[in-house]
Amino acid sequence: MFLFVFLIVLYVFEEDFQQSGLNPWLIGVAAFAGSAALTALFYALSGPGITPWLLGVLLLLFAFGLWRSKPRFTHAGLVGSLLAGVGLLWAHNVDGQHVFRLLSDKVAAFLALSNRGAEFLFGNLARSEYFFSDNQYWPGFGVQFAFNVLPTIIFFSAFMAVMYHLGVVQLVIQAMARFMHWSLKTSGSETTSVSANIFVGQTEAPFLIKPFLGTMTISELHAVMVGGFATIAGGVLAGYIQLGINPGHLIAASVMSAPAALVIAKLLYPETEHSETAGDVEIPKIKSADNLVGAAAAGTTDGLKLALNVGAMLIAFIALIAVADTILGFLDGLIDGRLLGGAVAASGEHAGFFPGSLRTFFGTVLSPLAWLMGVPWKDAAAVGNLLGVKLSVNEFVAYGLLAKEMAELEPRSAIIATYALCGFANFSSIGIQIGGISALAPERRSDLASVGIRAMFGGALASWTTATVAGILIPS
Repeated sequence: MFLFVFLIVLYVFEEDFQQSGLNPWLIGVAAFAGSAALTALFYALSGPGITPWLLGVLLLLFAFGLWRSKPRFTHAGLVGSLLAGVGLLWAHNVDGQHVFRLLSDKVAAFLALSNRGAEFLFGNLARSEYFFSDNQYWPGFGVQFAFNVLPTIIFFSAFMAVMYHLGVVQLVIQAMARFMHWSLKTSGSETTSVSANIFVGQTEAPFLIKPFLGTMTISELHAVMVGGFATIAGGVLAGYIQLGINPGHLIAASVMSAPAALVIAKLLYPETEHSETAGDVEIPKIKSADNLVGAAAAGTTDGLKLALNVGAMLIAFIALIAVADTILGFLDGLIDGRLLGGAVAASGEHAGFFPGSLRTFFGTVLSPLAWLMGVPWKDAAAVGNLLGVKLSVNEFVAYGLLAKEMAELEPRSAIIATYALCGFANFSSIGIQIGGISALAPERRSDLASVGIRAMFGGALASWTTATVAGILIPS
């Protein structure tokens, strides 16, 4: 962590170091000592209930931001510190927690209205109580997903299309874009696209900046892609909520990931060119439909396509995971069982060196990352597996697994996992973004391909960053 502090301080204040003649390594030692001192201070004041060294790091970077001569990082540090302070009050204050729960309940109640349409069409198939008896037995989760969750996606897509037609979505996007542009000093085009990603998908948001895609800098294109990978669309957000994921934390994760995406994008690919939309945030007027009914119909059609796509992906990828687990299980039995004589553990796998399933592999590799986010070590392997499934398959499969394992995890672990999984950052999304954005600007295909993998990991890093911040703010 302290190495991360050194690298980010060195990057952010590189020009100041060069002008002052200070040795960067001395600055690194000072950053290490300062964050260690603040760690000890916060630990003494707050105890182990929160992650105090991360608060120390935030304050240290804020102090450097105030010292910096260039104003853009001063604003960013100020805004970041205000958000952290509000988050602390929100998470640790009784009234704040009440508002958070109230928001979650209202969103869940609104999305539950989709059941009216689903029950009209499917009857008892759309009633969750019909399938979830006291023994929680068949047909259970899968049928509820097909007849409750997927209709919610269709309903919410139609609702968002109506709000877009009325101009409500554009007003919210423009307000958020102007705030992030002021605080982070990013260009108008990239800020608009990333802000829109909170409400629309990774291929829909670039439509708002279509006139600028052909002339955007590489850094701006990279930021647009990172924003798409770091956030989720409103339609699938409704689906995750129907799975049983906490609505308040999902909404908070999606909103927090937008500015985090811009920060991470500029850290990974700094701007070195002049942008045509520097200092300008304007949402172009795009006609969605002739009238309100047409907008609702178009949104319904788009929602149907999305719901069918989600259902088909789940069928295919869960089956492919089973194929991979079968192969790994065979190799585990051959290598760890027969050759090494490993005993069969409670998990059904042989004790040894070879993973018997994708769950074991990802749980082993990514469990340290989950622990660094604030997940208790006993849950780190389970959350690490979810992170791996999200990267290699998609977030819908990962959230489905989280919903099933929620009862086995500590509440803190489940909340942090909710933030960490919130985003489209997976390998298949690279092709989705390159194909979608290049359809709007074919001449930028090679540029998009050159930064695709970096942007995907940038989006994942943004989600992990918000999860880490959530780990700070969540009371133990």
